[in-house]
Amino acid sequence: MFVLTADQRGSRSDSDRVEAARALLAPLAWLRAPDRTAGDELQAVTDDAAVAVDAALALLADGHWSIGIGAGPVEQPLPAQTRAGRGRAFEAAREAVEAAKGTAVPLQVRGDDGAAVARAEAILSVLGLIVGRRSREGQEVTALLNTGMSITAAAAELGVSRQAASQRAAAAGWSVEPAGRALAVELLAAADPGAEAAR
Repeated sequence: MFVLTADQRGSRSDSDRVEAARALLAPLAWLRAPDRTAGDELQAVTDDAAVAVDAALALLADGHWSIGIGAGPVEQPLPAQTRAGRGRAFEAAREAVEAAKGTAVPLQVRGDDGAAVARAEAILSVLGLIVGRRSREGQEVTALLNTGMSITAAAAELGVSRQAASQRAAAAGWSVEPAGRALAVELLAAADPGAEAAR
């Protein structure tokens, strides 16, 4: 299992962004959807590494979160509310989000297989640097491309020329993102052999 815990950065001097983040992550296929756990923090549970990767990168692109991913077993059955969950993945997510605070890319991965989580964290950090530096226009076009939309269709959706959309995608570093995401899913799944790596 994977538990994602996210803590809003600078919340004392910012508006509460938890509900907006819950809405951002809601379309993903969670076992337990993002739930406010305490104040400016949210937590969610999945058995699919791809969901954890997509959520982490979406929050990094949003730019307001420290993110921890915990890999490992959880007590079954899962409770109705995420915050009532227990098990190693929950503990690891707590360790990870605390470690993420103050890092250049505010995302950490924790679990019992140290080598596996280190590899997953490394590729997620590289991807985090890419998505975290995108302009608003870059985020818009890559969000569409990540759904499988062609560059021509994305351009039409955004009301710009194909050339403009291609330039935005290139500046956003999108050409390396699909392969990077696939590798991140593979490496994160290896941190918890019971998780689903297929997408």
